[in-house]
Amino acid sequence: MIQRIQTLYLFLACVLCVFCMTQPVGFFISEQGGQMAVMYNLLLRYTPQLGVTGLQAEHFVTVPMFVVLLIVGSLSFFNIFLFRRRALQMRICSFSIILLVAWYALYAFYIYRQGNGLEASFRPGWAAALPFCAIVFLYFAFRGILKDEMLVKSLDRLR
Repeated sequence: MIQRIQTLYLFLACVLCVFCMTQPVGFFISEQGGQMAVMYNLLLRYTPQLGVTGLQAEHFVTVPMFVVLLIVGSLSFFNIFLFRRRALQMRICSFSIILLVAWYALYAFYIYRQGNGLEASFRPGWAAALPFCAIVFLYFAFRGILKDEMLVKSLDRLR
């Protein structure tokens, strides 16, 4: 049924993933305190202070992070409409949680790789916390789906 609470959790996870795709997830700060680059899920945008302009100012090195959020967001949205297949819903929730943990691994990898190249410190953006919130909502959705499955199994035993 669409009116279940896990539908709301899945929708919120989808919205958080989409919102995280559009916001900066971190900033590289120089030793003097100036901003050197902004890290998005799709690209790394250098500031004009470095003397880099045009297409060279944007490097699409963080595309895998964008793809992971795109997959999780779309899976969460389509998972809402699989309410008759609860076992599949639970597997998709688990897979989405694993993908979001992989997003954080990619995030750490790109921070390490780009931080060494720029010789700058890193300051995470507030949008970097959104995938964690999506993990929490996906876990709550998983628990709600599991409760529904247990309820259906208990009713089958009574017949």
